[in-house]
Amino acid sequence: MAERKATIASRVGLHARPASIFAEAAAAQPVDVTIGMDGEPAEEAMDAASMLALMSLGASHGDVVVLRAEGDGAETALDELVKVLETDLDAE
Repeated sequence: MAERKATIASRVGLHARPASIFAEAAAAQPVDVTIGMDGEPAEEAMDAASMLALMSLGASHGDVVVLRAEGDGAETALDELVKVLETDLDAE
């Protein structure tokens, strides 16, 4: 299983617009991706393509999250999603 950590760059955290942009990007990947807070068990990770899951995660600016995926294209998918999280989506 591939795994990447990312620091939330958006000033409002992973809420509203940033969560919507990220969920759309996660849904477009060729593999299922999960997201969870750094330090929490992998079993508690949620579907990264779910807007509701992202909002309930409660990730704020500066928080570190863990993305996980497996299968063909997992490494590339996670690299792309890390870039989305580490961009201030509120500034665009």
